[in-house]
Amino acid sequence: MSDTTTPPKDPFGIRDGEIATDLPSTFDAGLYFIGRIHTPWTRREDCPKNAGESDAVCTIELDPRYARALDKVETCSHLIVLYWMDRARRDLVVQTPRHYGEGRGTFALRSPVRPNPIALSVVKLLKVERTTLSIQNIDCLDNTPVLDIKPYFASVDSKPDATVGWHRDKD
Repeated sequence: MSDTTTPPKDPFGIRDGEIATDLPSTFDAGLYFIGRIHTPWTRREDCPKNAGESDAVCTIELDPRYARALDKVETCSHLIVLYWMDRARRDLVVQTPRHYGEGRGTFALRSPVRPNPIALSVVKLLKVERTTLSIQNIDCLDNTPVLDIKPYFASVDSKPDATVGWHRDKD
């Protein structure tokens, strides 16, 4: 695999200092999209930088075949939602976040740009009506595919002592 700084044409472009790589020629796994997330954001620049920045009420429309998978989900105050950032680049190994202006390795960032553009948000569950979940605290474009939904357990999912050194040490 070779690094290159001239990526293929992409509507999201490449910033100064970013580095792209050639992607594998085949996929290793298949996925089922179980639904779609509906948000007010249709353009990348309008989307919140992270899920915690938005209290917009959004919805997850689950495919009806998974209706029974929602049994007892209404008892959860928060859920982990895994979703596929289907419009994100997949070839950058070094990215320059616009708020930092300095290159960082993709795996040190929460950017949607990654080899497998899987995103995760802990959302507040507001309401469940049949196969529609009303939620808050998500950061994706309208019509983003959903990969999975899991209950959030504060007792095991919260790690209050976790740090990200480059972010903590920011001026």
